[in-house]
Amino acid sequence: MSIERIESTERMSRIVKHQGTVYLCGQTAGDAAWDIAEQTQRCLDKIEDLLVKAGSSRDEMLSVTIYIRDMKDFAAMNAVWDAWVANIGKPARACVEARMARPEILVEFSVTAAYQ
Repeated sequence: MSIERIESTERMSRIVKHQGTVYLCGQTAGDAAWDIAEQTQRCLDKIEDLLVKAGSSRDEMLSVTIYIRDMKDFAAMNAVWDAWVANIGKPARACVEARMARPEILVEFSVTAAYQ
């Protein structure tokens, strides 16, 4: 059984690849100066970069879980998300309200994708 771990630290790996599946660690962009739209876009940019590094792409996403600090930001986050997935196959998705590790983090994405 082959498991590839990319950009590992003592705590976690940013990317794990196993049997045609890519798992990304949670992606955040917590800067107190950024609103939910900016944080969402920065997270999605990071996700795209990591998927490419893993030999995948956003069109190969299988599942995305979105953790949002406050559901009042749901529509603004979805506006950015909808534009980002407009021309690709849509992954399965869940979105839940959650307490974040730091107060400036408004959104976090957890992604699973396929790779060739």
